[in-house]
Amino acid sequence: MPEGDTVYRATAQLHAALAGQVLTSADLRVPAHATADLTGRRVLEVVPHGKHLLTRIEGGLTLHTHLRMDGRWALYRAGERWTGGPAFQIRAVLGTEHHTAVGYRLPVVELLRTADEQRAVGHLGPDLLGPDWDAAEARRRLAERPERPLGEALLDQRNLAGIGNVYANELCFLAGVTPWTPVGALPGLDRLLARAHQVLDANKLRHGHVTTGDTRPGRQHWVYGRARRPCTRCGTTLRAATHAEDRPATWCPHCQRGPTP
Repeated sequence: MPEGDTVYRATAQLHAALAGQVLTSADLRVPAHATADLTGRRVLEVVPHGKHLLTRIEGGLTLHTHLRMDGRWALYRAGERWTGGPAFQIRAVLGTEHHTAVGYRLPVVELLRTADEQRAVGHLGPDLLGPDWDAAEARRRLAERPERPLGEALLDQRNLAGIGNVYANELCFLAGVTPWTPVGALPGLDRLLARAHQVLDANKLRHGHVTTGDTRPGRQHWVYGRARRPCTRCGTTLRAATHAEDRPATWCPHCQRGPTP
């Protein structure tokens, strides 16, 4: 599942191409909305909410999409050949005079009233990249279950929205604890939330989810994707296991304290 900064970047690209433009073509290839006709309506804006994309359209409508593991929005100039995958994988098409946005393998395609957006995203915690990011509320939600493993709690979008497995691993390293450390045992939860906001904000318009400050390939992460390699901080061999519904976890047994599998 993509990180919140990936969704933010995709949304920014869609907004730049579509906002203010009239739809000359629109095709929602899902049974619930196959007959919906959006042509002639103007796209007002495309905004992210955690890992959800909200395309607001003239007339009080919102196209709600989610990428999950395999979904992707691809942007093409009008008349350009679509190359994002076979036609049967296309779930949504939004075309204007100058651009066409094509949604491939989108597991969520929902057309709803803009007034009803909370039905789709109201369960989410504070959005790390949202204009109303609320660290105090995120802290409160995390603290409600102090026994919960930190890595799992960070991935729960009901606590705070935008963290995927890359950042869950990296934030645990930066906090100096393993992903299985109970939330209540972490003394610096406020510092962790500040760091989470900092790293997502720094990466929202670039590729790579850089957490080390080094953008060179192979040096962007402290632990994620580096299992059985030396820790770049202390040289200890990094260990690997799974956490939070069998997602990969990598940690340094020297730099990170706390329980392990």
